[in-house]
Amino acid sequence: MNMKGTAIALAVIICATAVQGFSMFKRGRCLCIDHRAKAVKLADIETVSVIYPSNGCDKVEVIITLKGHKRQTCLDPKSKQARLIRQAIERKKFLGHQKKW
Repeated sequence: MNMKGTAIALAVIICATAVQGFSMFKRGRCLCIDHRAKAVKLADIETVSVIYPSNGCDKVEVIITLKGHKRQTCLDPKSKQARLIRQAIERKKFLGHQKKW
């Protein structure tokens, strides 16, 4: 391989690694876009997932799976119900760690 071919191959490799480092989305890839419920009936909740800010999304997301329809809905993380759910999850995690000691 001649010097020109080596230089081109090296330039392509450097450009490829630089492009991978760029963020494709400035706002991130959040699961909850706009539609957020303020509250959901507790009897309808099957599971709750709390997703904290990360590189992919800079928001707290509270995702609830409903029993009957098996569909997911996003709960407004600033609502009272979401705050109480997050506190209960944190309390449960804290108590779980204490038992291991």
